Amino acid sequence: MTGIRRVSIFGSTGSVGKSAIEVIRHANRDEPRFEVVAIASGQNAEALAEQALDIRPQIAVIADEAKLPELRSRLEGSGIAAAAGEAAMVEAATRPCDRFLAAIVGAAGLKSTMAAVKAGNHLALANKESIVCAGSILIDAAAKAGISILPVDSEHSAIFQCIGDGRSLDKLTLTASGGPFRTTSLEEMARATPAQAAAHPKWSMGLKISIDSATLMNKALELIEAAILFKVGAERIDVLVHPQSIIHGMAHFTDGSVIAQLGSPDMRTPISLALGWPERIETTVDRLDLAQIGQLDFAPVDARRFRSIDLARRAFALGPAGPVILNSANESAVSAFVGGECGFLDITWAVEAALDRFSSSEFASTKCTTLDEVAFLDDYGRRLAGDVLKQAPSRAGGLSAWKA
Repeated sequence: MTGIRRVSIFGSTGSVGKSAIEVIRHANRDEPRFEVVAIASGQNAEALAEQALDIRPQIAVIADEAKLPELRSRLEGSGIAAAAGEAAMVEAATRPCDRFLAAIVGAAGLKSTMAAVKAGNHLALANKESIVCAGSILIDAAAKAGISILPVDSEHSAIFQCIGDGRSLDKLTLTASGGPFRTTSLEEMARATPAQAAAHPKWSMGLKISIDSATLMNKALELIEAAILFKVGAERIDVLVHPQSIIHGMAHFTDGSVIAQLGSPDMRTPISLALGWPERIETTVDRLDLAQIGQLDFAPVDARRFRSIDLARRAFALGPAGPVILNSANESAVSAFVGGECGFLDITWAVEAALDRFSSSEFASTKCTTLDEVAFLDDYGRRLAGDVLKQAPSRAGGLSAWKA
């Protein structure tokens, strides 16, 4: 990697953002290889200020405007600018950089990601919801700006490394660890707490993504993301449960060859690839010892207990609006679960019910050609899921629908 590469990190206090800072700090240990332009976070002013004082960006931005006085106080005298609110997030995203790491969780990251792309900043994409909800808009904007989109999700990073020029491609396979409930009964899943759902056996992630992994909704969203990023029909993407989380993705070719990417389950690997591409950056990630691992196991997804994958295919088949509803209904239902307003199995049930209602609504044919349309559908999907959960408040954790 020649010269110093400028990087902005949005979602810096989350798990991906923290890992990115570790990668940068290690890369800069002998000589400066990365310069941080901007960092941004949602509400944690203390953590954001600590990061800013450590890696010295030009600006630190917090989404919650009420936290700006605290951020300014903590950065006083440092020479680092402090700002808050949506407009400030967008402005910071447009500052010139060589890689814009989009790691804000959920649809909340869409506006800043789009602003960065339109400004001509190459995108390291960890915010899958940007592609799921506004894939065609984002990809068209990237093409017009002449910038690349480098995937940061471990599965899509794996596919990116395996796929080559895409010629003679037959299908893709994404792997899933199976989450904390891979072998758990429906009765136990119905009684699961947010803490149990967030206890991922392999990956260290934030609360929302961990719960999505427990329902396999994270993998469902990744299926849609892969279909859009790699221009492959959803029917040509398989999902396999692989509890060791060593193989992250596979590309199958028409001659029968399969190319897989292997690595320790550590987000620093795909982050470093996206930040350094086309070069690879040395990391402190544990090296694989396949002899010690001994064996790699694979199994199909149990569609009876984990409906999310089938829901993703159904949402994708509805057209551009379907994935927006899938994502927003899921975000609403996960929030309700974390808040003690529904059971674990209610999450996927509410998403399915929201898709049912949406598919017969007047908005089902929305083309999602503008961010305003996406924003409307995002709000609509949240309301659909909320209405569903309010109308069935005593479903014993969702078990009744699974046994129906």
